[in-house]
Amino acid sequence: MPSDSMHCLFDSRTIAARVSELGAAIDHAYSRAQAPLVAVCVLKGAFVFFADLIRQMQTPLELDFVRLASYGQQTTRQEKVHFSKDIEVSVQGKHVLIVEDIVDTGHTLAYLKQVFQARRPSSIAVCSLIHKTGRREIDLPVDFYGFALDKGFVVGYGLDCAEAYRQLDAIYELTEPASAPRG
Repeated sequence: MPSDSMHCLFDSRTIAARVSELGAAIDHAYSRAQAPLVAVCVLKGAFVFFADLIRQMQTPLELDFVRLASYGQQTTRQEKVHFSKDIEVSVQGKHVLIVEDIVDTGHTLAYLKQVFQARRPSSIAVCSLIHKTGRREIDLPVDFYGFALDKGFVVGYGLDCAEAYRQLDAIYELTEPASAPRG
């Protein structure tokens, strides 16, 4: 259901190839790890990417989910990050891989990393489908990423605009200013 107000940035074949490369890179990074790996999906946006990514990985891992919101039904970021679902497994002494849909301003990721750091993991790494730098307010490393963008409001492949467009199999930029409130 793409419309005239959308421009395809990455089609499904390009995404699949990049996700496969990311899975291999993560496997390589953790190939000699002594501690277990816990992959944590940030809901809702990362769920499509997360499912495809973990199927590309050979590294033994535990899976869990968190749900944080800084947008919710809004189209602009709220000041406070809302933590509505916490992980259920312990990360103490384990490697943690946070899987995000997009790192934009950095506020949500900074909050999540702070929460996890207090739980004493062996390490924390970040894998994001989109590494968007144009609006970054907090300097955070993104260890693994699918695609780098400077600006634009993107939807599809799990990414949304007020809960719409998640089901699209490609990543699109919304081109109408009224439809593109996050950058």
